[in-house]
Amino acid sequence: MPSLPPEGPGIIRDETGAQTLLGYVVDIREADGVSRCWLDIGAQHGNRHGGLHGGIMSAMLDNAMGFAAARTGNDDGSSKVATLTMTTNYLAPASGGVVVATGEVAGGGRSTIFTEGRLEDESGTVLATSTGVYKRVRGG
Repeated sequence: MPSLPPEGPGIIRDETGAQTLLGYVVDIREADGVSRCWLDIGAQHGNRHGGLHGGIMSAMLDNAMGFAAARTGNDDGSSKVATLTMTTNYLAPASGGVVVATGEVAGGGRSTIFTEGRLEDESGTVLATSTGVYKRVRGG
């Protein structure tokens, strides 16, 4: 996981204001339904201890899991979903390099989707895990 993914189909950059502000890249290239968010950590992402801020970790996990949930409607992630609940467990700090959040669907039904996520650094160390529940948005 040495660098952010290259431009191309399935790579989403600057789709939302939050994505542009934080600088993460959404990756839905694989046909496995798994969604990924990549971030090259910079000083602007730090907390007061010099590590990656927990809120940014959580935002990345929410996006990865949300895109995985959205892909259950359309593989391109264009289906609309809203986060109902999310729980994040912080396991280790990250202070630099590239991190990737991975989200995948664990179950669900017609309107509610259950997801699992993990955030890892370049060496494969799991920094955080998360579970989420997403609701399909009508018309999305």
